[in-house]
Amino acid sequence: MDNEQLQQWVERVSIACFGRPFLHKATFNARLKATGGRYFTGSHHIEISPHQLQAFGAEETEKIIKHELCHYHLHILNRGYRHRDQDFKQLLAHVGGSRYCQTLPERSQSKVSAYKYKLKCESCGMEYLRKRRMNPARYACGKCRGKLMLLMLDNKGKA
Repeated sequence: MDNEQLQQWVERVSIACFGRPFLHKATFNARLKATGGRYFTGSHHIEISPHQLQAFGAEETEKIIKHELCHYHLHILNRGYRHRDQDFKQLLAHVGGSRYCQTLPERSQSKVSAYKYKLKCESCGMEYLRKRRMNPARYACGKCRGKLMLLMLDNKGKA
């Protein structure tokens, strides 16, 4: 699917679910990995992650489109368009959009290997995962105030 087909899809969903036209630009953005889409308040454009479409299909992507269109239409109408606003929550529930997008499979696997260091308490055994190296002598265990020991992890998350 290309940007032109996405534009038509967003326009169809806007008319069908909101009864109002989408008059701005909708595009794919391959850099979006942690989020399913974005709405820009300045330009009123919408970006959708193509990775969500590939991983979870058209049904989940349509829920993301509805989510972004909720931001769009509420912002245009000068109503509460932010996630915390009651107007947004009600409209999202009414049209059946998703509150959160699903985590991409490659992102969920990489979270474990993102940690390079493990701090372990010598007295109670409590473990803390860290991405950056730190001096354990400057810190104490948050549970028992015991001494910490630094361990290196391999790329599979094991010491």
